[in-house]
Amino acid sequence: MGDRKHRFDQGPSLLLLPHLFAETFHDIGTSLEAEKVQLMKCEPNYNIWFGDGETFQLSTDVARMKTEIEKWEGKDGFERYLGFLQEAHRHYELSVTHVLRRNFTSLFSMARPSFLRHLFQLHPFESIYRRAAQYFRTERLRRVFTFGSMYMGMSPFDAPGTYSLLQYTELAEGIWYPKGGFYRVLQALVDCGKELGVEYRLSSPVEQILLSSNGRAAEGVKLASGEIVRADVVLVNADLVYAYNELLPPSSYASSLSKRPGSCSSISFYWAMSQKIPELGTHNVFLADEYRDSFDDIFKLQLIPKEPSFYLNVPSRVDPTAAPEGKDSITVLVPVGHLLDEQEGRGLNPQNKQDWDAMVDKAREAVFRTVEERIGVKIRGKVVKETINTPGTWKEKFNLDKGAILGLSHSFFNVLSFRPSTKHAQYEKLYFVGASTHPGTGVPICLAGSKVTSEQILDDLSLSKPWDKLSHKATRAKEIDRVQQVGLLSGAQFPVLVFLLILAVAYYWKLD
Repeated sequence: MGDRKHRFDQGPSLLLLPHLFAETFHDIGTSLEAEKVQLMKCEPNYNIWFGDGETFQLSTDVARMKTEIEKWEGKDGFERYLGFLQEAHRHYELSVTHVLRRNFTSLFSMARPSFLRHLFQLHPFESIYRRAAQYFRTERLRRVFTFGSMYMGMSPFDAPGTYSLLQYTELAEGIWYPKGGFYRVLQALVDCGKELGVEYRLSSPVEQILLSSNGRAAEGVKLASGEIVRADVVLVNADLVYAYNELLPPSSYASSLSKRPGSCSSISFYWAMSQKIPELGTHNVFLADEYRDSFDDIFKLQLIPKEPSFYLNVPSRVDPTAAPEGKDSITVLVPVGHLLDEQEGRGLNPQNKQDWDAMVDKAREAVFRTVEERIGVKIRGKVVKETINTPGTWKEKFNLDKGAILGLSHSFFNVLSFRPSTKHAQYEKLYFVGASTHPGTGVPICLAGSKVTSEQILDDLSLSKPWDKLSHKATRAKEIDRVQQVGLLSGAQFPVLVFLLILAVAYYWKLD
C-alpha cells in the first residue's frame, strides 16, 4: 500500500522462519533467488525503548547480546540467557516437526505417541512470562523476552510458553525484509501461479459457498455479481469465522465460533515523512511502564491501554526504495482490543464505550509523545500524509471477525485439535487455510498450514504430491563430516567412576 513515492506493508515488516518461504518456492519448482526475491537481514532485530530512558538491542549477534544482558544481569545472566535459548530452541524444533507439518483432524491426533511424549517439553500449560521468569531475574529482561507474544495476538501472561519459539527464530535465524516489501513475495507467488496455469479473479467478492443438492458437499461459489463458479474443491482463505457465519448456512457451530476468544486488533498508522528520522532503526518497540496493566486493558477490557506499548517500523531504513530520497516511511502498530458490541463486531454502535475516533486520537498522541520523550525527536510536524487502519476498517476491508487481526486466540484450548479443522466436518470438498485454522496465525505459519491443507486435499483425491518428486540435491558426506556417536562416559570420566565405585565398596565393607 502507499503512493508512488512512499511504500508500506499492511502489518509488521518482519519476515521470520525464512526456510518456510524457501520451502514454499521449492515445492512449486523454483526458488526465492530464481524469482528475484531478495531478503535483507535486519540488524539489530529491534531497538527496545523503555520509559526510564534506557534501551535494549535484540540481535542475532552473540557478542552484542552478551554485552546487553550482562549490563543488567551480570555474567550469570548470560548463562541463563543461553538456557532460555536452549528451551526456546526445543520449543521451535518440536513445534516445526510435530505441529506445523502435521494435521490435527481430531482429538485422537493429539494422542499420537510422537507428539504426546513431547507435550510437557513444550510447556503449553505455563505462560511465556512465567517461563521467561525462570531464566531472567530482572523485570526489564522478562519484558524484553516476552513482548513477542503480541505476534500471536495474546498477552505474555496468558500465551502458552511454547511460543517462545518466536523469540528463538528471531535470535537464531534473524529478522528479514524482502526488498520491495512483503508484496514482492506475494507477487512472486502470483507470477509462479500464472506460469503453472492459475487464473486469478480479482475484485470478485464471494457471496455464498454453493452446496450440492443433497447438502453434503461444496460444489462452487456464487459471486456478488450473481455469477456462479463451479468447482471440484472449494478452498476458503477468508477469515474462518466470517466464512462460517456469512458464506455458509447458519449452524450452531458457526455461532459457537463467534463466541470463542479472539486475538487483539490494532490501530495502525502509515506516515509519509517529510524527512529522515535517523534516531529510529528499522524495528522499534516502545514498551509501556505499566506492562501488565497495558495487556489487561487490551485483552480484558478490549480497549486501548492508558499507556500503550507499540511497534514502530521504518522500512526505508533497510530498503531505501520504500521512501523518496531524504525521507522516511513509518508504520506504527498500536495493539488494542477487538470490536465489542451487542452484535459481536458486526457493525459499530455509536453508543458503545469503544469510541474509536477518540481512541485513534489518543493513540496518535501517545506515539508522538512517547517518541519525543524517549528519543528526543519531534515527529508530530513531520507527517505529510497519514493513512489509518482501525478495528472497524480491519473488519470492513478484510472481513476479519470483530476486527481481530490475528484470528482466533491461540490459548491451549484454541490450538491443535481444538482449533477449527482444515476440512469442514459436515460438507465434503470444503477446506480452509489461514489464521483461524490449524496451525495458526502469522505469514510463515499460514504458509506451513497451506501445505498441510494441500496435502489433505491431494490425499482425499488420491493424487500424488508434486513436491515429493522434487528433492534437494544430496551430497555424499566426507569422512571428516560423518556424525559420530558419543559414549555415555568419556575416557577421562570412566576411571573416575571406577575409583568412586571402589571407594563405595570399601566403605560398605568397612561398615560391615
